[in-house]
Amino acid sequence: MSNNKETSSPALKRSWFQELKTEFGKINWPSKQSLKRRSIAVIIIAVILGFLIAGIDWLLQIGLSYIVG
Repeated sequence: MSNNKETSSPALKRSWFQELKTEFGKINWPSKQSLKRRSIAVIIIAVILGFLIAGIDWLLQIGLSYIVG
């Protein structure tokens, strides 16, 4: 059984972090305005879907209570 001490050497860790920093530099980050618009869109869609699901649940409760009772 061989111990692979090479993978935990400080030089490899430093190289990994340097590569990570380089990759983060390549990311195309959204602007604040774009992020704001997208966040608002997600919140609005979540609220609309919440009301839709609540409405369907309410209608199903009325329908089942009619059938059962």
